Amino acid sequence: MALALFRLCQRGGGLLLGRALCAGVVLNPQVRHSSRCYLTFPLSVCVRLGQSRAVRRYSDLVGEEQGPTPGDSEENRLIPNPALTELPFPNLPASQEGLDGAPPLSPFEEICDEEALQIVALPPLPPSAPSLRDYVDQSETLSTLVHLGVDLSKLQARRGVGSLLLRLGLKDLQDRLLFLRDLGLQEPQLGPLLTHNPFILTETLHNLRARVLYLQSKRFRLEDVGSMVSRAPYLLSFSVQRLDNRLGFYQRLLQLSPHKTRDIVTRLPRLLCGSLEPVKENLKVCELELGFRPNEIQHIVTTIPKLLTANKKRLTETFNYVHNTMGISHALIVKFPQVLNSSLLCIRERHLFLRYLGKAQYDPALPGYLPLDRLVSLPDREFCCQLASASLQDFELFQKTL
Repeated sequence: MALALFRLCQRGGGLLLGRALCAGVVLNPQVRHSSRCYLTFPLSVCVRLGQSRAVRRYSDLVGEEQGPTPGDSEENRLIPNPALTELPFPNLPASQEGLDGAPPLSPFEEICDEEALQIVALPPLPPSAPSLRDYVDQSETLSTLVHLGVDLSKLQARRGVGSLLLRLGLKDLQDRLLFLRDLGLQEPQLGPLLTHNPFILTETLHNLRARVLYLQSKRFRLEDVGSMVSRAPYLLSFSVQRLDNRLGFYQRLLQLSPHKTRDIVTRLPRLLCGSLEPVKENLKVCELELGFRPNEIQHIVTTIPKLLTANKKRLTETFNYVHNTMGISHALIVKFPQVLNSSLLCIRERHLFLRYLGKAQYDPALPGYLPLDRLVSLPDREFCCQLASASLQDFELFQKTL
């Protein structure tokens, strides 16, 4: 019977024996010098460790989820990209899909000494360690994360994350990585994403799929969803209800059309993840302190969504310098809102240099007009050549006098 159990676990590979030893495998010392080694351990361990860990695509997994999902119609269904290739998981056993129809081996079949010697028993995981680095060589999950570029030094500094990763099964990790790949995320993007939000690995595939289908039902393109997730790692950690509330909040507060609401959220997806208080405060500052009308604020934030989450003090100082010192009107600022999102130091240095040259003229009705968007967007060399008609060396010497 011991030989039978040994044959069942031998099908899982050498690594299974190492795990079985950790789970209570006992090598009978009385037969140490015999022609074969006999192992005694529970059958449930063999069954559990002998399960296949073949890598599958997310499109093969969606059928296993149970329960209804919002927007689950033909036009909103998550369609996998057939051009995507499988992730390069290191040191993984080959797929066993072709063995589904193979008859099981007899539990009484004996194995030879050569087969027994090919099984390598790995040492058990240490019960405690100062860092996750001590577990990488013995944990397939951690080694896969390291291969993807996940920074374990940052994750182990966060409370409870180290234990979460050690408890995470390799198959669960593979399923979620394939799900992210089907959204369009490439391998270089997975490492930073999981470094910022490792908790996405604990979300069920049912919840992740439901959130993607909800965004698709609101006419977000699948490639846009993938781009949003890469720039806002916590996006898919929020429920469908929260995502719906956030979209409705921005549409009502800014009085935007659904198309414009999708546009600002796609360009700045952290609006769906961060706090709403800075957004409300910036809108009040724009209206009460800076003196913009509601329709002007609407145009500004749809052109530069980052102003919704900008630092209030920095926003106020930039406006005061542009409006009060440079003499730029509200209408001109609304036409070129990029100036409010620029560095105050850059604006100040360039304005003073142009004033020194007698070219600080920003009124489009007068000759020598310089557009504000080019003033703040051009690199120093192009600014000197195209707007100031001076050399870069002259501008650098002038900066030293400030």
